[in-house]
Formats: sequence, C-alpha cells, structure tokens
Amino acid sequence: MHDSAEPPFPHPLLEALRASPDSPAFEQGDRLVSRGELLDLIRRLAAALLDAGLGPGRGVAVRAGVSPEAFAAHMAAHALGCRVLCVRPGYTPRLLAHVLGMGIDAVVVDASTATPELFGAAGPAAMLSLGPVAGAADLLAHPGAGGFPDVTARPDDVALLTFTSGSTGEPKGCALTYRALGAHWSWQPRGWSPLAAEFAESLGRFLLFGTLSSTVILDYLLLCLLGGGTAVIPEEDGGPLFPYAIERHRITGSVMAAPRLCQMLDVLRAERVDVGSLRALILGGSPVGPHRLAEAVKRLGPIVYNGYGTTESGLISMLTPGDIARFPDRAPASVGRPNPGVEISVRDEEGRPLATGGTGEIYVRSPYLMAGYWGRPEETREAVTDGWLRTRDLGHLDEAGLLYLVGRARDVILVNAAVVYAGAVERVLAGHPDVAEAYVAGAPDERTGEAVHAFIVPAAGRTPDPDALTALVRSELGEDGVPQTITTVSAVPVATSGKPDKRALLELYGPAAPRGAR
Repeated sequence: MHDSAEPPFPHPLLEALRASPDSPAFEQGDRLVSRGELLDLIRRLAAALLDAGLGPGRGVAVRAGVSPEAFAAHMAAHALGCRVLCVRPGYTPRLLAHVLGMGIDAVVVDASTATPELFGAAGPAAMLSLGPVAGAADLLAHPGAGGFPDVTARPDDVALLTFTSGSTGEPKGCALTYRALGAHWSWQPRGWSPLAAEFAESLGRFLLFGTLSSTVILDYLLLCLLGGGTAVIPEEDGGPLFPYAIERHRITGSVMAAPRLCQMLDVLRAERVDVGSLRALILGGSPVGPHRLAEAVKRLGPIVYNGYGTTESGLISMLTPGDIARFPDRAPASVGRPNPGVEISVRDEEGRPLATGGTGEIYVRSPYLMAGYWGRPEETREAVTDGWLRTRDLGHLDEAGLLYLVGRARDVILVNAAVVYAGAVERVLAGHPDVAEAYVAGAPDERTGEAVHAFIVPAAGRTPDPDALTALVRSELGEDGVPQTITTVSAVPVATSGKPDKRALLELYGPAAPRGAR
C-alpha cells in the first residue's frame, strides 16, 4: 500500500535518473540518450513550460510521436503539477476539438503531429513544440534552469486525462490524480510488488512503439527506466516491426495487443527469426484466445503474460507464466489473478456480490482508480459507487482466484429483442481448436432487428467448418446467438488504439460490404 509520506510523482523517476546518469535511458537508431541527458531534458522543458505560464492545475495536451523529447515533456509537465491530457493519434477534427476543449491551456506538438487539424482544434490554447514548428513556441530552444527539477504537484489535483475509445460516442476523459499516481502499481519502486519487480528486471531492453498517450505503454516504460533498463525505439524501415525488431535490437521485453501477437506468430511459423532474447512478452489491450495464447507459450516459452484492465482502472489482473504452468488446462482461458492492491467483486444485476464461480458484472477497487469522468458527474456516479468501479465486463472467479471474462455488459446485439453478448459468442468460437481468434459484431437486420456476424482467424494449418461452429454456438448459447455469417479472415484490422477494429471488419466483410470483398 502507498505510503503518503512518499514524494509525489514523478520524483522517484527523477531520483532514479540522477542515481545513474551515465547509463542509457533511450536508444533510437544510432542515438543514445543517457539518464543524465534525459534528466537535463526534463529540467529544461519544465523551465520552458513554467515560463509559458503553466503549473499546478493547468491543462497541457501532449500530441507527439514516440521520442525521448516527448517522454520528457510528459514528465516535465507532471513535475510542475499540470493536468496532462494524452491525445491519441487518429482523432477526427471533431474529436480533437472535443478533447482539447477540456480546460486545456497549452498543446505540445512535434514536427510529426503539428497538423492543420490540430491547430484548428486547439482554440485559444498556446501552441508549444518540441523543435521548430511554424506557429508554435519551441520549448527545446529554452536555456533551462539549474538544479534538480522541483516537483510541485498537489496530491488531489488531476494528473492525467486518458480517454475511452469513443466507439459508441465521444471519448470520455478518465481523470487520475497525483495521489493515485503515487499509489500506482508500477510507478513507485519502493512499493513494488514481486510482479512489478519481476517486470522491471525483465525490461532491460524494452521495445517502445505505438503512442505515449497509452497508459499501458507508459506503465511498462516507467518500469523499464525505474529498473535501470533502456527503452529502444526501433527505426522505421518500412518493414513489419515484429518479430524482426526483437532480433535486431536483442529486445528483452515488449507489450502488445492480440493483432500484433498474431502478426508475430505468423512470421515465426514461416521464418526462422531469433527471439531468444525475450524474457517477458506482455499481452494487453484486447482479448487473446486460449489457443493463440497456448501457441505463443509453445513457441516462445514461459515468458508470456496476459493482462486485463480498463482505461478507468488501469491494470486489473495478470496471467503469469507461473499460473499457466500450474493450471495448464484452464489458465490460458483466464486473465489471471488480481493485480496487487486490486480487489475484485463479481456481482449480479442488483449489485449484490456473487459466490465464487458465479457469473456477473466485474467490479474493482484499488488505490489507482480514476477519480471520475472529466466534466461528467452523472456518468461518474453511474460508474463509481463507494469506491468500486463497474467495469461493464462480465466474468467469474474460480476457486484458485483466476478471473475469466465471458462478455461485455454493454457490448450487446439485440436479436429478436433478445440480448446477445458479443463477448460470449467470441468466447465459444475461440474455444474451438480450429479457431485462433474470433470477433463478433452486430449489424441491422430487417428480420431480426440486429444480427450477429462473426469473423474468425483460423488456427495454424486448420480450416474451420462454419457448420460445426454454428452448431457449437447453438448448443452453448441458443439460437439467438448463432452468427448469421461466419467469415474467415487472414488478419484483423487494428484501430488507432491498437485494439481490433470491429467496425472496420463489418465494413470490409459484413453484409453491406462491396460484393466480392470476402
């Protein structure tokens, strides 16, 4: 549990950088950035942000590529006690205007992200940049200030605004306070659990890609840096990232979603790529079918972890290699045990706790839950009650403490006015030995109101029989859950969040797709 006497975030990181100034923090192509250089960069950017009028309680949006400078900008804003808004790539101008309208005083960009749409959506916010950008003040041109960076964060101020996917509407900003960051499972090394320490040791060379707007990426990046590791940013060469970058850079740890894992396994089946340097491969962001997980363990060894969490809660549970070894028959279908500091309660529709084994909605409680949705008090009250967060996910706990997900409370398809949970159909399909991955979405239907459409990726060397899959779903879920169509695809489109894009699957292969698209 967090000790309230501990210094506020990001002080522990700054101290860790100061303790070993000559060791590398980032590696990007031929460029090495030492811990001392990173600390100096954070100090210089903090002075520049302060001179721009920013400090405790002020809002700073960061939309920049993956670079040492972008990470330093995040940490500098946190040192000043700012509210840092993480802007995902891929937002439309309308969504950009929506998220940047949440009390933002300044927007930090770099040359790769300074688009006209962003400038147009920023409104009255000051435009700041990491390097020369027309129309923005260059923070890196600031001379900086001497001494160790002062950390002026206030515990109950909002430290981070991260955003839900917005797949059913406008993305909601999840507010995380500095107090919560101080209690975070990965960001305070003095309070590390054995699992966090295990990750920190395994991330000696951490493959850093994607976006720093992802708190999942930040979690493991901070574990890497706090544990003395180096974050490796692979150079862009036009080719696929996985698994070649692991071999090229002798990566020891990485985090990825299911589509990236599938890409990696496809290559490893066809080619000899040396990934023997890996000590931890952490899966998260989207469900991984048990067969795909078992294949990953078989090919890569006992280094595969499968995490489950939400934007509102952070990491909830983690399936470890030890769990898989202890329960080889059932653990691959689970998402592991509760993360240290996390309590899980499975409840019925009335919010009453269920006995072990009962299936219901998953509620979680931890020191690092969101404080609420920014500017949405009613939705906050619906989501958080007495310190417990409703995840809207359905599942159950077994007697060994393993958590199993069976669907999404709101990911529903109304077939003949009956509720069909997409996650439940996905679970049944992915449980067939011929299926590596399964994704289910609903589409309007004249006869039934909505209809279930399934998209499957075959297991290696297998050819799924749609009739057998249909019969399997019918036997387990009844007639309403049977997919109207089952389409075999070789790969799944990925949204900007890194998760499978079901909407794109429907557009490419669904009932309204162009003729011949399948």
